[in-house]
Order: sequence, then structure tokens, then C-alpha cells
Amino acid sequence: MARINIRKGFDIRLKGKAEKILLKLDPSAEYALKPSDFHGITPKLMVKEGDKVKAGTCLFSDKNQTDIAFTSPVSGTVEQIKRGDKRLIESIVIKADATQTYESFGTEDAQKLSREDIIKKLMVSGCWPYIKQRPFDIIANPAAKPKAIFISAFDTAPLAPDIDFIVNGMELEFQTGINVLAKLTEGSVHLNVNINYPTSHIFAKAKGVELSEFSGPHPAGNVGVHIHHLMPINKGEEIWTVGPQDVIIIGKLFLKGIYDSTRVIALTGSEVNKPRYFKLISGANLSKLIEANITSKNARIISGNVLTGSKIDRNGFLGFYDSQVTAIPEGKHFEFLGWADLGFNKFSFTRSFFSSLIPGREFTLDTNLNGGNRAYVMTGQFEKVLPMDIYPLQLIKSILAQDIEQMEKLGIYEVAPEDFALCEYIDTSKTEIQAIIREGLDLVKKEMC
Repeated sequence: MARINIRKGFDIRLKGKAEKILLKLDPSAEYALKPSDFHGITPKLMVKEGDKVKAGTCLFSDKNQTDIAFTSPVSGTVEQIKRGDKRLIESIVIKADATQTYESFGTEDAQKLSREDIIKKLMVSGCWPYIKQRPFDIIANPAAKPKAIFISAFDTAPLAPDIDFIVNGMELEFQTGINVLAKLTEGSVHLNVNINYPTSHIFAKAKGVELSEFSGPHPAGNVGVHIHHLMPINKGEEIWTVGPQDVIIIGKLFLKGIYDSTRVIALTGSEVNKPRYFKLISGANLSKLIEANITSKNARIISGNVLTGSKIDRNGFLGFYDSQVTAIPEGKHFEFLGWADLGFNKFSFTRSFFSSLIPGREFTLDTNLNGGNRAYVMTGQFEKVLPMDIYPLQLIKSILAQDIEQMEKLGIYEVAPEDFALCEYIDTSKTEIQAIIREGLDLVKKEMC
């Protein structure tokens, strides 16, 4: 068992961590599947408004990979196909039935199936998009053969949910999902846990995996950090990644023969009255959840965490991959004295305020940028929060210069936007670094194809 201590990084201590109480919500009236959750795909509609669908019915496919289906999370009626600029499909909204019905994909023992049959089943059912690849942080290419598959069984992002608590009671489904994934690679399935907490028996007793332990501040829980330290990616290689709850959804497909995207999410943040855990179906409309638990009208609602999540309105839908919803104050106000404030209630990476004298204190942070765009300067700060052997600022500059050869030398194949989220948070230049990394990955992928 590998044991790796991550020293570089930074924990953002926010108020509003979810109490370990699991509540089941009444079913939502509406659910949505958003093509924007799947970077790099071009949706090809397979339904129209008014069509009746079951859970597992294909709503759209990718024009470049037509065999990969993106399926409905529930049964019901296609209520609306929302379009944006240039008729871009923003979401497909389903009005749910009172009683759910499912497409049948058959119950099968994955260990008795060929790799090709497993891939076909995952693609037609809508489970394939749960498998992502590095490099490029996109849906995995089913024609490729990864050298390994990585699962991060803990999350270190701000107010992140407790994965051990979320997967409790799902031992059979998780192990079945592992058995499926093991057939997709000639290498190993790596399961990475947090060394600082007792490992859940679901993970500790999992068969057919290589268990590794990590410790340290965020981003110690990022799967990209695990890959970098255990099996760095070279040009031409692929590693696939899957989230723990997504492994369970895959397991349920083979055990029950249906696409059941039920998941547990943590409702977190300083604007939440009682942060707790809730069980719901992926893509659910969150209006009832928000109305009952977030009374502040000045809250920013985020599907995901504060570093990498997406802003939604109070009638928004849960993102496809998200296991967390966060609410923090909007920062639409002017700060008197600004940087000259002594900062007893401010949180700072550089420990430049008096608040740093109280270790472990939690803070209520808003969305204020606290400054405007500035020119890049060499501060050496990025290197303190990125636990990879790369030069982050130089990589960012090579992307801005569209120098592909230099990007490759500086490690573009090993990173994803989420790995640079902390760099973006501490950046004095107020640059959208994650968007830059995404542009770099897209450019390299375009050139390789």
C-alpha cells in the first residue's frame, strides 16, 4: 500500500459543513439533462417536446460518438428543450411521472462478459459518461485502452461531503461497479483513501483494487494529484477516472438491469439554515430544497463546490457529476478601507490579516473579487498550492501564447482545470485560470486529432 503525504496545498475553512444526517426528499416535479455538463460533446437530439420517456431512454447522443447515449434520469414527458444563442441546446427538461418506469438493460455478471459487451452496455444505458479520461478531462474514448483506472474515495474541496458517509450501505453495488471497471483495463483499478481518517469498510474490503493512502490539504483529494504521484501520464497514454457514487450507479446497472442515478448530496454553506445530506435523483430541480433550507435572498447557489462548481438560480438543476450544493453570500458591496482593514474577520492565504492568529477558525466568505485584473507577476505563490512537479505560471503563459510544444514539456497532459482551482483562488491578478487550462487542453486535443 502506497502512503503519500501531500505538503503543498491550502484548506479554505468555510462555515456550513453538512451534519451527518441523511434525509430523503420528495421527488422533484422536473429533472433536466444539460449538455454543458459534458465538455467537448456536440449533442444530437433523439427526442422532441411531448415525447414519453423512461428512465434510461436516450435523450441525445454525441455527433462524434453516436454510440454514447445520454439518457433520461427519470420517466415522464419531455416538457421543454431549452435553447440559447445560435440554438445551442442548454437543457432537456423532463416532467416526471408519479410512478417511475425504467428501460430494461438486463442483469448480468460482469465477470462473465467480454470487455466489448460491457462497454456496449455502459454506452447504451447512459452510464458511460461517468467514466472520464486523463489527459483532457473529458468523457473517455471507448475505443482506447487505459493503462489504469483511478477512483478518489475522499474529497478535500471546501465543505466537501464525507464520501464514507455517502456510500454507507452500498457495499454490493460498489463492489459490482469495481468488477465492471476491472474488465475495462489491463492495468489496475486504483482506489485512493484519506490516511487521516479510518477507512470505510466498503473501501477497505473492496476486492480487485490497489489501495493507496493520501494525506494533506486540498487538493490532496483530487484524482489528478493521485495520478501524478502514482502513475504520471506520458504523451499517448490514457488513464480513466470514476467517482465513488458513479461506481455505485454502474454497479446498480448490472445488478438491477436499470439506469438508477439516485445519489446523495451535501447541502452546504454559510447561507444554509441546517446543512445536511439529502438523497435525490441526478438532474433534480432544486427549487424545493433551496426554498426550505436557504432563506437568504442574497445567496449565490452553486451546484458543486465554491472552487469548481457552476452557479445556478433558485430554480436550477443539480449537475450530472455533482455531489454537493453550496450557498454563500453574494459579494455585491463595497468594502470600506478595503486592503487597509485589519482583517479580524477576513481569511487570507498569505496570513496577512489578524484573523490568521486564530488557527482552525471558520469563515463566512462572499463572492467579492477584492480587486480587479492586473498584470501577471512572478510571486511564487502558485507553486505552494499545486502539489505537482510542474511550473504552473509558465504553463499558463505557454497556453496564452498557444505554444503547444512548450505546453507538452510543462505537463499539460497531467492537469485538469480543477487542479488549478486553488491557483485561481489565490491569484492576485484575478485571472480565470481554470478557463485558460481548459483552452489549453482543447487546443492540444484539436492538434492531436
